[in-house]
Amino acid sequence: MTDNPSSLEFLPRATGSVMGFPAHAERAGALGEVHSRPHPMVEAPRALIQLSFMTDAGSSVDHAVLCELSRRLGIAAPDRQARHHAMKWGQGSVRWERHTEFSTYLWEGPLGETGRAWENSPFGNGFSPPGTVISAIRVEIREWTPASEKLIAGFDPASLCYSLVENGAAAIVTDFRQDADGLTRILVLDRGMTPARAGALSQRLIDIETYRTLALLGLPMALSLSGQVRRMEDSLAQITREMKSSETRDSQTLLANLTELAAELEADAAASLYRFGASRAYDGIVRERLEALEEEAVPGHQTWAGFLQRRMAPAMRTCRSVEERQANLSRKLTRTTTLLRTWVDVEVEKQNRDLLASMNNRARLQLRLQQTVEGLSVAAVSYYVVGLVGYVAKGASAASHAFSPETATALAVLPVVLLVWWGIRRIRHAHQEHKSQADD
Repeated sequence: MTDNPSSLEFLPRATGSVMGFPAHAERAGALGEVHSRPHPMVEAPRALIQLSFMTDAGSSVDHAVLCELSRRLGIAAPDRQARHHAMKWGQGSVRWERHTEFSTYLWEGPLGETGRAWENSPFGNGFSPPGTVISAIRVEIREWTPASEKLIAGFDPASLCYSLVENGAAAIVTDFRQDADGLTRILVLDRGMTPARAGALSQRLIDIETYRTLALLGLPMALSLSGQVRRMEDSLAQITREMKSSETRDSQTLLANLTELAAELEADAAASLYRFGASRAYDGIVRERLEALEEEAVPGHQTWAGFLQRRMAPAMRTCRSVEERQANLSRKLTRTTTLLRTWVDVEVEKQNRDLLASMNNRARLQLRLQQTVEGLSVAAVSYYVVGLVGYVAKGASAASHAFSPETATALAVLPVVLLVWWGIRRIRHAHQEHKSQADD
């Protein structure tokens, strides 16, 4: 391991200009990303312990833990917006990284004669975890000797993974089981790797164990949702069977049930969207790290890639299956709801048609009644007008006996009826014209 303190610092990213030209605002971040996770430089014998904590409480808790560690070392705490930080710790170093939903604390230091490397790590008394532990790993890098090779016998032979890497310059051994302290033990037998290659290999092995654990977090949710999706599928089948029976079909009730079923499905899909997406991403990282190992199988033993593929592939298929079933069920619910809404719209249109027909019949009856009333009105008004003419004729005959009042009354009947009919007709036409203008 190098003793240069500058190697433990994440250097500031380049800013400013390039040959006097103004630099893009995001250029520094893009250039610095490839240097954002420098792996430690290690030489055998060495130990690395990484704890990964879920950060549900937010980044402020992580920052508080880093401030406490910095205070114990007497150094300045990192910036609150920092995503990476490194510091010296005894004969080793501590490296912190913040990820989307978890943060990691990696300590590397001397292995020690007792083999209990964590005794000198920062994870002893006084360390306040920022959240619950999701992954805990101990990597031991030892020189490949007959004595160190005997340590392989301490792993569980049922799940022992033993393979050669780095063109035979190292061997990696694990059984993916946890020891008494809850740490997954990984043994690296070094046969002449450089510190840089040893550090890169150890980081790759730590990533495999960390991300394979995170990838499998989607499995419990998938198993839980599988039963709910099956129940929704059965409910949809029952609803579609009821839709086929036109005699007993209650479209409004079926539409309400479909809407409730769709809302429940979308709520479950929204709740699992991030978890399933994260599991796919973590599984992709594990595959990339395994391919980068370029393992060579040791006769009689299984490789890391072979072991994890047999264990993780079914779990990932289960997650994908549930996600696809949710998507298919959502499409079926959409089609069924559209069909049922069409039936409801047709029924409503039939009701509207019957209502309009009833209104038309009522309007025709009112028109006929109005025409009848108009005829009676002509007769009634004519009767009263003719009566008035008769009174006038009687008065005139009393003053002069030149004509008979009965004759004058009889002669006035026809003109009066025509005048009254014409007047009422003009009034009705005037009302109709006024209504037409108001409608326009």
